[in-house]
Amino acid sequence: MTTLAELCIAAVAEAFRDEREMIGTGIGPIPRLGVGLAKLTHSPGLMMTDGEAYLVEQPVPLGPRGYDDRKAAGYLPFSRFFDSAVWTGRRHAMVTPTQVDRFGQTNLSALGGTHAQPKTQMLGARGFPGNGIYHANSMFIPAHGPRVFVAGEVDRISSPGYNPARRIAGGNYSGIDLRRIVTNLCVMDFGGPDHAIRVVALHPGVAFAEVQEATGFDLIDAAQGETPLPTADQLAIIESLDPHGIRHTIFKDNPAAERSAA
Repeated sequence: MTTLAELCIAAVAEAFRDEREMIGTGIGPIPRLGVGLAKLTHSPGLMMTDGEAYLVEQPVPLGPRGYDDRKAAGYLPFSRFFDSAVWTGRRHAMVTPTQVDRFGQTNLSALGGTHAQPKTQMLGARGFPGNGIYHANSMFIPAHGPRVFVAGEVDRISSPGYNPARRIAGGNYSGIDLRRIVTNLCVMDFGGPDHAIRVVALHPGVAFAEVQEATGFDLIDAAQGETPLPTADQLAIIESLDPHGIRHTIFKDNPAAERSAA
């Protein structure tokens, strides 16, 4: 049985399809496995980090491993990573923000209340502000719902999007490059008017109305079919990158990729 997690991994891999030499950063098990799958199939120019201090040419499997199993291509401490990839635009990251709005502004900082006294304090903006203007970004959302895809604007703007109301005359917004959003229901991009979010593929058995109901703003229906199921070769690669089955813990009860329409 192909699982929803494996379907999402294959969809994430498509988000990283690129002919250039880029560093792919997948934050979290599904994005990380998707980057590895992309590297080992259609995008051999992708490079990765081991999550510590090295640049690697081959994906590092999830879970326990021998520390020396890495095949390091070079030393890449945090400061050098900024110089070689982040500030030069040679990075594509996939992140999981807490809130996203119609034009791709994200929130990882705080919910509700005031700036000085939020109702819920989260991680803070972290690297989101700089990442949002220097290199490409995509998102993975494991629980598609209106608390994530919010009406209006996000409570705090941790990274910029395409909101025309936030544009300042003379500002340089050329570095904002939002690519894909993969969720447990569908695949979306920013191809709508003014780069608004639109649905480009529905997971097997999911209807557009279900996605719209789970979203706090109006979506654009540009779906031309279902999200492709991973091939047997892709599933074998995913298994090799996740020998401990961590992917099976991402969604409750590890559902199948294909389900009956609601």
